[in-house]
Amino acid sequence: MKQDITDRRDIEILINTFYEKVKADPVIGYIFNDIAQVDWPAHLPVMYDFWESLLFNGRSYLGNPIQKHVDLHARHPLTAEHFDRWLLLFQTNVDEHFAGPVADDAKFRAMSIATVWKPKFTWHNKNA
Repeated sequence: MKQDITDRRDIEILINTFYEKVKADPVIGYIFNDIAQVDWPAHLPVMYDFWESLLFNGRSYLGNPIQKHVDLHARHPLTAEHFDRWLLLFQTNVDEHFAGPVADDAKFRAMSIATVWKPKFTWHNKNA
């Protein structure tokens, strides 16, 4: 039986396994690997802080995630397909590793992020 997400260590497992999938994904992997050229040792702790703040009302995340994506979008347009794939990978990854109310909240929050952000980047592109 899977356990719920209960602490930062669980968040680290969730985020590490998620980004392993992202890096290998044929739809969005190239954006992280080739376009953004993510510095994973620096990026992962930021993502731990972000999700810990969302799921446990932590105060460790101080970034501006939308601006990072706006800057990325200026270099390579982000499409609806990219957001949908990110969400699918995230929610599937949660389900593979965890079950419970906090896991459900993580999936809901990911859906909320994708739902709010997708139109900000794709409204002008009717084919996105």
